[in-house]
Amino acid sequence: MEAFLSPKDSAKFIAENSQDVLVEEEGVRKVAEALFDKVSVKEFSLAGWKSLHELNPQAVSDDAVNWVFLADTLNFSFWSEHEDRKCLVKYRGKMYSGYWSLCAAINRALDDGIPITNAAYYATMTLEQVRHVFRSDTDVPMPLIEERHRILNETGTILLEKFGGSFVTCVKMSDKSAQKLLRIVVENFPSYRDEATFKGKKVSFYKRAQILVADTWSALEGKGDGCFSDISSLTIFADYRIPQVLVHLGAMRYSDELMRKLHEGIMFQSGDKQEVEIRGCSIWCCGLICDHLLELYKKKGQNMSERINAVLLDYYLWDYARDHRKDMKEIPIHRVRCIYY
Repeated sequence: MEAFLSPKDSAKFIAENSQDVLVEEEGVRKVAEALFDKVSVKEFSLAGWKSLHELNPQAVSDDAVNWVFLADTLNFSFWSEHEDRKCLVKYRGKMYSGYWSLCAAINRALDDGIPITNAAYYATMTLEQVRHVFRSDTDVPMPLIEERHRILNETGTILLEKFGGSFVTCVKMSDKSAQKLLRIVVENFPSYRDEATFKGKKVSFYKRAQILVADTWSALEGKGDGCFSDISSLTIFADYRIPQVLVHLGAMRYSDELMRKLHEGIMFQSGDKQEVEIRGCSIWCCGLICDHLLELYKKKGQNMSERINAVLLDYYLWDYARDHRKDMKEIPIHRVRCIYY
């Protein structure tokens, strides 16, 4: 059986054969130059994962690792059908939307004494319990709640049967290798198998699996079991926000036909040719931005390979997208309802 190409090799193959999405070399260089001074700020650092995001677990602990596993198991499909009608979760007096609504709901449940990060609990949750824990504080529910219920039961059961009920076991088994942990996740948990076929080749993106490895690294502050020497081998996490930022910044370009579809709000299916091109080219484009950044520092006599990688670039661009949403209105996100992102 033909193996799937890695996300990095998939991205290269997709970018070389893409028809409706183009990586703009000149734009890539300009983005790298614009980011040159940002690498030293906290937004572009491992510490920013905690210091900039109050909902993320702040302590280095097994509980933090299991929180991350739950959050990334459910880290998909938060975009709103209508900008003025969103799923919002209120936590400690503040309303959260998108992915942060999920994190707020997890923390709200923990505060209420519900052991939501415990695999023994979520392996047997009923649909009603899932609806209660992830309830919205508006009349717009969290999307794909039945899928979230199914995945929680499936994932919790596997974690109990194979890994003693804790994702910490998987982390220890990885021997401080990001790639080994990625393989453990993809091979054992079906909902993380974010794969497609493009021009006859089996390609992969592994958005949630890679972000799970990255968030584990961040939660453990790159120390102890989370000291992944190969963290730079991960790619960015191909979702619907990163491509939007890259087109907005001029590092990527959509064909007129694709742009028309996006403006019309056409729904893509996971695995559609244009959807695969958007995601694959985003990964390749961000890899090139990282390469250019490293080259710029090298010219200044600095080796920044420890400070610059796709994970930190993704964190930075994702926060940029959130903070510049109004500026990016002219570039619609591509709309897909699926469990992969």
